[in-house]
Amino acid sequence: MTHEAAGGPPTRNDDARPDDARPAEPQTAPKATDADPDASGSSAGEAGAASSPGSSDSSDGGPQGGEERPEARLAKAVQVAEQALIEFEIAVETFRVEVENFSRLHHQKLGPMYARLDELDAQIAEARAARTGDPEDLRKAKEARDIVMPMPGVDELFHDWMDSDGLSPEASAMLTEQPVRPPKRVRPSEEARRLYRELARKAHPDLAQDEPERERRDEFITRVNAAYGRGDVELLKELAAEWAAGPAKPLPPLSESEELYARLEWLSRRKELLTVLAKELEESAIGSMLRMAPDDPDQLLEDIGDQLLGEVSRREAELAELVQ
Repeated sequence: MTHEAAGGPPTRNDDARPDDARPAEPQTAPKATDADPDASGSSAGEAGAASSPGSSDSSDGGPQGGEERPEARLAKAVQVAEQALIEFEIAVETFRVEVENFSRLHHQKLGPMYARLDELDAQIAEARAARTGDPEDLRKAKEARDIVMPMPGVDELFHDWMDSDGLSPEASAMLTEQPVRPPKRVRPSEEARRLYRELARKAHPDLAQDEPERERRDEFITRVNAAYGRGDVELLKELAAEWAAGPAKPLPPLSESEELYARLEWLSRRKELLTVLAKELEESAIGSMLRMAPDDPDQLLEDIGDQLLGEVSRREAELAELVQ
């Protein structure tokens, strides 16, 4: 240790030496900084202030060599947004599964009680209507019974089974175990046949020169056949215009920045859709119930079941009074 480092006075030899002959002081600042963060002094603070948050270490070649490209910062933003979206999707999917499971348990445990309450309501309304004979009571009794046993209309029951002469031939064949005739096909018009023939000649897959072109023609002819089978002239005209326009030209390649911005926009739209889904789940009847007791939903079912049992008892007592 030298006298200077210890804080003592300099020696005669040091005083006698000219300034330019004195040895250079050792460069110990970085080591002192590593050993004691407080010893870095103002020089470290100035060095930190000189470097921007987005720049690299000065060893990369100074400010120009250390500056981070805008695309690199944008890529980092995309990465952060992707991770945030993944976590959001996990949270929404987790809640959706919880809602579905709770809904299933709710139906299994409480469904019979709700059905019993509906049946008691119908019996009470029917008993009251039988006692009063009031048209309004009769209407309410019918509505209550329809809730318990909804009856479809005749048209819904026998849709496509009956015509003006009674049972349709198809229905009769099914009831007598005879073969059912195939449904009547639409007879395409002359214009539809003309359009179809023209498109088939132009877009036939056998005219393709390579496999991608064959796949494109196969997909197109499938749509043409479906339109012709329905006799849809307007759709055949649209398909003819589509084929005349030719295959869609490939879009020019995007730059790195454009691709990153497009990715950010997609992530934003995806987050908006998930937000809507999460809101619908939360505002649903089951979701609202689940949020009332997220830590113990089974106990919530037990509590609701006890309440329903009480309602069943009250309605049974009311029914007993009416039928006495």
